[in-house]
Amino acid sequence: MSNLAHTAYIALGANLGHREKNITAALQALEATREIKIAKVSSLYETVPVGGPPQDKFLNAVAQVKTSLDAPRLMSLCLRIEDSLGRKRSERWGPRPIDLDILLFDDEIHSSEELTIPHPMMHERRFVLEPLAEIAPDVVHPMLEQTAAELLADLKP
Repeated sequence: MSNLAHTAYIALGANLGHREKNITAALQALEATREIKIAKVSSLYETVPVGGPPQDKFLNAVAQVKTSLDAPRLMSLCLRIEDSLGRKRSERWGPRPIDLDILLFDDEIHSSEELTIPHPMMHERRFVLEPLAEIAPDVVHPMLEQTAAELLADLKP
């Protein structure tokens, strides 16, 4: 077994096809990777889409994973899982069978064309903060220096 030294939080969302099945399949694909162990998974939350064209409601969840991968390699894996589950990137914030976003990776701050950690809009999105606060209320946003529970409490209804 690889040294699973890193802790990451991954947001999962789906609003095309069998949403719950798609999220389960993505979690199974993460778990099938020897460099990843899923530690916790939130409940599923049904949410209205934010931004983008008119579309069906999402199911959202957040998973805490332990991994030996660095953040860019974890993101690459997430993109491969999305592709394998039928994700097509044709429209920004459009409907999709699965979406995987790294929210936090240890206490790293990372910014490149391919990846920004912490996720740049996580603190504005109830559909991210509710499941994150459910499984890790005390995890701290490394730039805002607030916990997930505090960010959720500060969010306007």
